[in-house]
Amino acid sequence: MARDSCMAHIATGIAVGGAVGVVYGTYEALRYKVPGLLKIMHIGRTTLGSAAVCGLFLGARSLIHYGKS
Repeated sequence: MARDSCMAHIATGIAVGGAVGVVYGTYEALRYKVPGLLKIMHIGRTTLGSAAVCGLFLGARSLIHYGKS
């Protein structure tokens, strides 16, 4: 039961982080006028980085929380 909940928290963190990364990466690419295909690479890099960080922190929180029981 706890393992499924932990994985659900990690998946939620990845989804939320990815969504935030897409929004922020697009804003940043347009603000700094990144040229051509570099925009897509910049948005992708921002999305993956944000998703990884959010998934990591929510996963660590879940492991700490569910590790006690």
